[in-house]
Order: sequence, then structure tokens, then C-alpha cells
Amino acid sequence: MKRTSGDPQSAPCTSLTRRTFIKGSLAAGAMASSMPALRAFVRADPAEAAVPGQAGEWLPANCQGCTSWCSKQVYVVDGRAVKVRGNPHSKVNMGASCPRSHLGLQQVYDPDRIKVPMKRTNPNKGRDQDPGFVPISWDEALETIADRIMDLRKKNETHKYMLMRGRYTYMRDVLYDSMTKIIGSPNNISHSTLCAEGEKFGPYYTEGLWAYRQYDIENTRYILLWGADPLAANRQVSYYSYAWGNALDRAKVAIVEPRLSATAAKADEWLAAEPGQDGAIAVAMAHVILTEGLWYRDFVGDFTDGVNRFAQGQAVDETLFEEKYTHGLVRWWNLEVKDKTAEWAADKAGISAEQIRRVAIEYAQAAPNVMSWVGGGPSMQVRSAYACMACHALNGLTGGVDNVGGTLKANTVYTQGFPDYSEYLDEIAKQGKEHEKIDQRGRLEFPCLKEGKSGGGVNTNRAADGIINEDPNEIKMAIAYMNNFNFSAPEGQRWDKALAKIPFLVHITTNASEFSWFADIVLPDTHHQFEKWGYTKSHGHGYRHVVLQQPIIDMPFDYKIDETEIPFLLGKKLADRGFDLLHRYHVEKFKDPETGKTPTNEKEFAEYAVKIGTEKLWNPAKWEGGDKINGWEEFKKIGVSNSDPYPYRKRWGKMNTETGMFEFYSETLKKALEKHAQKHGASVDHVLEVCNYQARGELAFVPHYEEPYVHGDPTEFPLVFVDHKARLNREGRSANCSWYHELKDLDPGEANYADVAKINPLDARKMGLEDGDTIKIVSPSGEIECTARLWEGVRPGTVAKCYGQGHWAYGRLAAKVFGKQPRGGNNNYIIPADYDRLSGASAYYGTTRVKIVKV
Repeated sequence: MKRTSGDPQSAPCTSLTRRTFIKGSLAAGAMASSMPALRAFVRADPAEAAVPGQAGEWLPANCQGCTSWCSKQVYVVDGRAVKVRGNPHSKVNMGASCPRSHLGLQQVYDPDRIKVPMKRTNPNKGRDQDPGFVPISWDEALETIADRIMDLRKKNETHKYMLMRGRYTYMRDVLYDSMTKIIGSPNNISHSTLCAEGEKFGPYYTEGLWAYRQYDIENTRYILLWGADPLAANRQVSYYSYAWGNALDRAKVAIVEPRLSATAAKADEWLAAEPGQDGAIAVAMAHVILTEGLWYRDFVGDFTDGVNRFAQGQAVDETLFEEKYTHGLVRWWNLEVKDKTAEWAADKAGISAEQIRRVAIEYAQAAPNVMSWVGGGPSMQVRSAYACMACHALNGLTGGVDNVGGTLKANTVYTQGFPDYSEYLDEIAKQGKEHEKIDQRGRLEFPCLKEGKSGGGVNTNRAADGIINEDPNEIKMAIAYMNNFNFSAPEGQRWDKALAKIPFLVHITTNASEFSWFADIVLPDTHHQFEKWGYTKSHGHGYRHVVLQQPIIDMPFDYKIDETEIPFLLGKKLADRGFDLLHRYHVEKFKDPETGKTPTNEKEFAEYAVKIGTEKLWNPAKWEGGDKINGWEEFKKIGVSNSDPYPYRKRWGKMNTETGMFEFYSETLKKALEKHAQKHGASVDHVLEVCNYQARGELAFVPHYEEPYVHGDPTEFPLVFVDHKARLNREGRSANCSWYHELKDLDPGEANYADVAKINPLDARKMGLEDGDTIKIVSPSGEIECTARLWEGVRPGTVAKCYGQGHWAYGRLAAKVFGKQPRGGNNNYIIPADYDRLSGASAYYGTTRVKIVKV
């Protein structure tokens, strides 16, 4: 690993001391700073750093730098975090750590963190408008927010209130759910479909599992990856980084990916396919497995006479096949698979039929200790629902579902939800929450079929259109936390317009971001890894752990916890104004499980809420399984609770599908689609038509191939854009950390202190490009500027670029000129806003064509 000298942009700059800052805050803003638009976002005093060599202690923590949610330990010296390592008590990440957790140290002590609440003074909103933020007290901020809520209640317009959730803990429902509903709004909008809801669609409509899976890599014999990069950007990166070497000694690895990812670089087979063709390869592999007679009979079953009748192009009589733990295999063959040969898929995907056949056969021969691992490639396309089903169906064919060395669900852990709040809903709230949600989920053209329910899922990015068009209604007030949809959502420019339209917007965050630019009040949030109460749940290695978050360092400024402290304080302010239901819910229902004490302040409330949610883990009298922990103090000391080991094959024949079986013909999807169609007085075929799928008739209920839907005319936009994530990305929040830029070349094809677009030299030669050229990438929806990197690790005809840079706000290192000029380019400005509408997932991968212009 090569390290370079420091970038001049990251050199220390003149700053205010804490004493000067506080003095200036009291004077309401006459401060000097290198960021005039946000004058109170200043550096902490470097002289306050911990003394080198001073004794400290290792304290438990939780990293949420990605969705791995690993258990960590932090070395704290005199109240200051100085080092991070994996928590050896976790059976999920096994004491391992990935690079992301270490960047948390730079984040928590980022000089550009928000220090105090801020108020907008410029009534005009737009990217070209300086917000004119000035510091205010917490009391003034909360009073202002409470007044706005009360105004909506007085006018019976509580449905015009909105809560937007980004990164969360399992304290989320205090702010996201109960507060929103008690106020009287339906509009609690999560970030989920910007993340990986599409990835859950395939497993749900085959095995009834709407959740992320875990992968038993220590017992597997074959790992088949679809657009997943476990060594850099998947769940449990810490654990996979630790265990992957041993897995390679026992198993083969094949990966379908148009880019040579970190995982592809270590794989036995790299299938460098055209973007969007995962579904073609998957159904062709199913064809090979069936025609070669390599399905796993102990799970799937067999022909009654033992003679294989799966032959190319030939339909099979369903009555001749006796299934065991599956449903509809022969129907799937007849409807889709019988004609989908390796040669057919090779023509679609631009790889050899020989490689498709070889991988399919070797994968099946290793059954049942195999896994077909579905990542972002097949699950974040415009028509990804069926591609995701096709890739996951291979687990059913080979018996890798719920099996040793295969794909597993999450283990059971005994956390619990928060107390019921229904008695605290008055008539205004009951009426308000019945309005249609602003993201338009459940409409004819947006089924969002989470767990089989029409409108059961979220449609995050569509909320921008709902706000802009006031459809289904106007949004007059919104609170958002730890999100930055302008930056993280496809065609994020739409969010600039949407947020500018909201009369009163509150943003709770650690760093001022593009989203904050449009806020009326910005509230300083705690950092998840060091400063807040909460807990998270994650799984891997055949276990699930619950990781405790707790304040372990001294906070130099008065940050508040987003999901607990702020709603408690708001509840008190609302009670002062005659609306006491939220506050009563907090003090009457959130009593300390140990002492029965009622919370008297926000800090007590935050801790009691965590204790309630985790009581079955640490209270021996209520223990139901997993680690045995003797009391709350011991739980705080250990910081993690582990489940019992995984019960393999327990779900065979007992899956949460309509048939209880693994469904190749999905009765579960059929029921969901028919209910959605009936709700709108339409046919299933019409639903699929308006949702931009090709399937009609019975094909709609089986995993099948759909042509990729890609924006842009190939004559004008000759390259397909490939968006991907990287080792040091902390969900787009790393770019103000100098280590992020210094170590960027940890990922194949990347360059330190640059934002590069990776272009195959064959394509570059045609365009007259050289390595290091400044270029613009132009799509039908926008353009960005970055640096050309000529690299053989991308498929010709594509351009690959890592998400994470291109901030025009977030800090002085993230942007070249804060509030004006970005450093690099944000991929989402050139990715059009489009969706896999059955799941609601935003489409990111292979969604648009682009052209490259040399600057």
C-alpha cells in the first residue's frame, strides 16, 4: 500500500479556539471563519488534544460507517478517543476491523462539525443562496420547532409534517414512528430504498425472507457473487476481510461484475459481463444445472422414475416431477428456463458460453454447501426484481438455502419494541395519519411490495417529486436526520428544488451538508461511534449480535442525540404549549426497567429507552437465549450480546411463503400482484406495463430475464455508467477526512487525492484520452467533472466511478470551495431518478449511458 504526502488542501488553517467560539456564539455570530456561509462551523482547538503516552482504557463502541454495524472497542485517553479495534466479544466480526471504523476518529474530531444549533437568516433558498446561518441556543431552536408543530395542529394540517430518516439505530421509532404519529402525520420516510430494498425482493418472493442474508463462508465450497464486493463494500466487511483468506483455501469464488473489484481481484472466475445482464446469466446457469442433472435432489426432489427430462427447448409434464421442499420447478422450466441456453446468455452478456457453463457446473457440483450471493448489480436496476429472483433461485436449485455453507437468515435475538403509543393519539392525530404518504407508495405505478403488501415499502426518492408537485399534498414542515438525499439519491438535483419548497426544514446532523444548505434550523447531532445511546443488530458467521452504543468520550460542545434526546425535549416544549401527549408518552411509558424511575431529563430518557429495548439481553430474569449477561452494568462493559448458533435447515418446508416451500413459481408474488391490481381495478398485466416490466401472463410469477432498461441513446451516449462503492466510503460521509483521500488507492483502479473515472484503454484511445486528463461525464440527466483513469479492470464500453466525492458542502476538505465548488463529481447527478417499481428501490447500476468530454 502506497501512501503519499499530505494534500495542501488538508493543511491546518487559522481557526477559532473553543473559548473564542463560545464567546462569539453568545454574541450571535460576529465571527471570522474560512466558511462565511456557515460561520459557526469552526475548528476545535488543536491544543486540546490528549497528551501522548497518557494511560487510557478500551471501551466498547459500535461502528455505523456502513451497514455492517460492527462491534468495536475504542481506546479513550482523558475523555478523548485515540484508537479503534474490533471487539473480541463479538461472534459476528470476531474482533476484526475494516478501514472505515478508523475514519470515525477523524469524523468525531472533524473541525467542521456543527457545534451549536444554527438558524437561517436568508429567507431565500437555493444552491446559489448563502443561508446566512447564525448560532442560536438549544432553547430557541426547540421553541421555534414546537411553535411550527403547534401551528400545523391548530390548522388541522398535521399531514403536512414530514420526518425523513437516514442512518439510524434501533432507537429510531421514538423519532421516526411514535413522534410522527402522535403529532398526526403519515409521512415518516426512511432512506431504505436508496440502500438495498431491491436486494430483499428476490429472497422474499422465493423463500419468504424480506431481509438481508448472511453467508456461511467458513463452510462453503463455492461462492457465486452477483455485483457484490464483500471485501470492500458489503455487509460485514470486517468479518469477511478477516475470514476470506481461509475461505479461499476451501472454496472457489466466481463474480459477475463489469469492474475488477477488490473481491474480483481474488476470485477464481471473473465474469466481466455487460451491466444489467445478471438475470440472463442466472437463468442460463439454471438451464445448465437442470439439463446436466445437477440440481440438489435432497432439497428440490426428482422425477418419479429418476430419468432427467430437462432438455433444451422441451416442455416437461409437471406431474412427472415430485418436489420435496420446493414449489413450481417444472413450471419455471416450461415458462422461462427451457430456452435460455448458455449461448443465448453469452450473446446478451458479452462473455463466453463456455465460462457460463463451467461456472454453473462447478457451482452445482459443490452443492449443497454453496451460495449465490445477490448484491447491488442485479438488485438496483430498473427491472431488477426479476433478476434478483433469478440469481437467488440458484440457491434453491442447489440446496444452499438455510444450509451449511449457504445463505442464511438472521439468527433470533431477543430485543423488543417500545411501548404502544395508541392511547396518546388524539382525533387530530388519528385523522392526520390516515392521509396518503408523500412518497406515493402503493399507487398503481409504484407497488412497493414489501412483504407482499401493496405500498408496504418506502419509495424514498419519489418523495422529492411528491414535495415538488404537492402530490398528494403540500409539505409545510419537515424534520430530517443523518441523511443527505441531495447527495445520495439519483438525480439529487431534484432534492434541491424539493427542499427549497418546504417553508420550514430542520436538519439534525454532525456536519453541514448539501441537505443542510436548505434548512431553516440545523441541530448538532452526536456521533454514533462515540457519543450516543442506542443499539444496532447485525449478523454474520452464523451468529447475530446486538451492539450497544453509549457515550464514551467527552463532548466539547452540547450535541444532542437525534432519536431520543431531541424528541424528549420537543415533547416538553409541546407540553408547555398545551399539547402534552408526546411528553406523557415519554414519561409514562419509558421508565427505567431496573428502578422504575421516570425520566426527568433527556439524558435519562435516552438511557432508559436503550435499557427497555435490550432488557431481555442483560436482565437474567428475562433472558430467553444467546449470551448470558448479568445486568446492565455488565452489558455496558462488554458492549455486545451474541445470539445462539445458527439452526441449519430448520426452515426447510417451513418458509414464509404461500406454500411453505422455496418457490420457483411464486404463489407469494402472484398473490401480492393480484391484490395490488385489484386495489386499482386493473389486471396484473396492466400493472407490469405501467411499471415498465416486459413480463405478461404467468411469466410474471417466476424468476425470469428482462432486458435492461438504460437511459440514453447509444449513438449520443456510447458508454454505460457503472456506479460502485469503496472500502473507505462511510456512506458518502468520508470526504472531509484526510485519511480518505490519502489512502484512496486501497481500492483497485483508484488514485489518491483524486476522483477518478475508470475507463478501459481501448475506449480511451478512441476518444483521445490520456491518464490524468480532466473530463466531464455527461448523461441525459446531468454532468460531472472528474479525472480520467485508464485501467484494464473495467469492461470496454463502460465507465466505472466510485461514489463518495463531489460534495459542494460538508466541509473544507470535501469541497474545493464550501458551498460553491465541489471536489470531484457526485455520481448521483448523472444517474436519472428511476426505480425498480415492484420493490420501490432506486436504480443505480447500469441505469444510464454517458459520454465523456475532455475539458
